[in-house]
Amino acid sequence: MKSIKQIRFRKILIYIAVITSSAILLAVLFFFLVYFGGFGRLPEKAELSAISNEEASRVYSSDNIAIGEYFAENRTNIHKEDIPVHLIHALVATEDKRFFTHKGFDTRSYFRVFLKSILLGDNSGGGGSTLTQQLVKNLFGRNNYGFLSLPVNKIKEIIIASRIENLYSKEELLILYFNSVPFGEDVFGVETAAHRYFNKQTRELNIQESAVLVGMLKANTYFNPRLNPAHSIARRNMVLKLMMKARYLTAAASDSLQKLPLKLDYENVSTNPPAGYFVYQVKKKTLEILESIKTNTGKEYTLEKDGLKIYTTLNMQVQELATASIAKQLSAMQKLLDRELDNYNIKKKWYKNQKQHSKTYESDMRKRDSEVFDWQGVQIKKISKLDSLWHYYKMLNAAVLITSPKSGAVLTWIGGNDFNSLPFDMVLSHRQIASAFKPFLYAAALENGETPCLYLANDVNKYPEYEDWEPQNYNRASTPDSNVALWYALANSMNLPTVDLYFRLGRENLINTCTKLKFPAIVDDAPSIALGTLDLSLYETVRAYAAFANQGRMNDLFMITKITDAKGNILYSRKSAYPEVVFSPETSQAITAILQEAINQGTGTRIRNSYGIRAQLAGKTGTAQNYSDSWFIAYTPDIVLGTWVGARSSDIHFFSGNGSGSSLALPIIANVLGGIEKNAELQRKFLTHFDIPEETYSFLQCDPYQQLGVKGFINRLFNLNGKKDIKPNDPAKKEDNSFFRKLFNRKK
Repeated sequence: MKSIKQIRFRKILIYIAVITSSAILLAVLFFFLVYFGGFGRLPEKAELSAISNEEASRVYSSDNIAIGEYFAENRTNIHKEDIPVHLIHALVATEDKRFFTHKGFDTRSYFRVFLKSILLGDNSGGGGSTLTQQLVKNLFGRNNYGFLSLPVNKIKEIIIASRIENLYSKEELLILYFNSVPFGEDVFGVETAAHRYFNKQTRELNIQESAVLVGMLKANTYFNPRLNPAHSIARRNMVLKLMMKARYLTAAASDSLQKLPLKLDYENVSTNPPAGYFVYQVKKKTLEILESIKTNTGKEYTLEKDGLKIYTTLNMQVQELATASIAKQLSAMQKLLDRELDNYNIKKKWYKNQKQHSKTYESDMRKRDSEVFDWQGVQIKKISKLDSLWHYYKMLNAAVLITSPKSGAVLTWIGGNDFNSLPFDMVLSHRQIASAFKPFLYAAALENGETPCLYLANDVNKYPEYEDWEPQNYNRASTPDSNVALWYALANSMNLPTVDLYFRLGRENLINTCTKLKFPAIVDDAPSIALGTLDLSLYETVRAYAAFANQGRMNDLFMITKITDAKGNILYSRKSAYPEVVFSPETSQAITAILQEAINQGTGTRIRNSYGIRAQLAGKTGTAQNYSDSWFIAYTPDIVLGTWVGARSSDIHFFSGNGSGSSLALPIIANVLGGIEKNAELQRKFLTHFDIPEETYSFLQCDPYQQLGVKGFINRLFNLNGKKDIKPNDPAKKEDNSFFRKLFNRKK
């Protein structure tokens, strides 16, 4: 007869067997419930065979530098030949030692996790997921099923991993993994990570850099080499030790690599774009091109997901010169403007106005931590809302646009001080063009039969029919007893002769010229348009000046030369376009010759005297009323450089000559030109000589001033007024053009 203890023991064994069997049965049923879609459909063979990772589209400059990205997930996919073997070794040694032998899941790893991590509480043993399971998680993510989330997601990953293993080789799985794995900072895939942290391609990584990236997979932020370099080094060294244990490295090599310092070359074109304004404009143009491709071919491409490569006209060397030049000029001039604004109590008046009209003034004056851009960079400052508004309200801004006049290619596009903080693009903003408009009026006059030696009135007049408008020269001087030669009036940007020329030319002829130049419609009939009261954008202005540089032919500006898909197949290639003829070659050459004189002896002389620029240049300054807008345009046959400087509101401006085009805008272009002159390659490419016939410069024989009355007649008869050199940059002897030479056809 069995004892009571034996009976009880037998019952316990039965209970355990029943519970175990029930648990196994429930686990099997649970597994099949997941397998057959009880917690959502699982991807089948066809779907898994068509796996393709979303890929960021990249923008490249003309010198093949990555300058921007568009992405839903910031990823650039790579191929077999792009992956160095030491990167594979680091990954396998650290994340999945039996990757090349298992079929998607590793039973031994599960036992290790159960015994070491769950029973013994030792988390150093690592997780139980294979690389294939991690790939599944990267590709398909995890869903929330409440308290069942972990088992359901784990089972799903095992099932999908097994299916994937039957469809792809181990090599193909590694490529999929490297293209999908996250590295923090919205970075996906090892190629994008290599660019972000080391500014190089994956194939260029060395062993220790591969170890850094693989080490990040355990915890993207904690082991981020930029944010936590000490943690990153410790994790890198752990990866190198594991590579040694797996016999991918010798002990000596592992020890040697662990002693090396962490060397980063961090590059983030998303948060610190080298050409943010340009890249944004390229995006708009690319979307238009993709829409056109869809219309014409039916093929649809997604800019943020299809890994397109967009090749542009931007020259990063010139772009960087312009960026540095803006920072140098505006950081100095902002201090002068701040001083003038204080002297005129502008700041006090502004705050007083805010207090009178704001219902939340007290709270708006409460200081808080905010990101603020200044010329030391973007900084966190304790600043009130109103202080922040004033900071940006009184800030000087600059836009620079540089193009090729022969093709219309955009070489540099800077729409403001900082794209992330101030994204509004001032290249496209319409501001008062001021005296930079005058060459178009003078060109229209030449097109209508006038000559550079035409003499124009230089006396003050009041025009009752135009609300008693009474224009003055910049220096408020006039010469009622003498007229001024057309060439001299333009070279020195004189207002009174310009107004006389406007009335001689007629409004209709000027409007026709502006229409050819694609300027905005001119709705009023005020003659002040002659002096530049029209609002133009830097884009429109530079495009129009390019016609002077290109023998009267104006090209539309463009930015994109080619777009390819992720595999390099060409989707779009820009075709050559024919420029529009807006001026005759003779008119363009004459205006260019006069604007050379403006650079050498007129309003642009500072570019020679202060900055020592030697290149042959034509150019024009512009200064709006009250110094609210400052312009400078310069060009050669192969480059047009334009800049605008001012505050975002015309209410903020200098009260002195510091706000003139020659003082505020010209130095930006001068420093760019100085950088180009120092670079032999850029100098040969852009600072070319004008090919203008010698006789075009004959207007310099005309006296700048023609005196009226008897005194003027005597001076003209005996050539008592001095003559100028025949050609800028090519001094020649002064030629006698007196009455006696004309009479006897010989020199005195």
